Amino acid sequence: MNSCLRADGTTKTSKGEAKVEDKANNAKLKVAFLRPFYGKYWSIDLAADYSYAVVGEPSRKYLWILSRAPQMSWETYETITRRVQEIGYDPAKLIKTPQSQI
Repeated sequence: MNSCLRADGTTKTSKGEAKVEDKANNAKLKVAFLRPFYGKYWSIDLAADYSYAVVGEPSRKYLWILSRAPQMSWETYETITRRVQEIGYDPAKLIKTPQSQI
């Protein structure tokens, strides 16, 4: 389940169904938020303490940084954007969303 805070202050929650595509490492999934349509979600970076995950897809058109905390340090964000750029994603397309303190 994913949730985010919209600019108007409301929360949007989406529940998806995932299937593992690559059982060797569980990093490549097929996810449907509107069945029967599945998208490819690849885990391309993960913090050692699971505080964030970075998800992309094969065409490199989509990229998400998912954080367990409402705020992420600038240094961590910069490190992530450097790494994803090195593997062909465009971090300039990322949209930072406002987060609330829960």
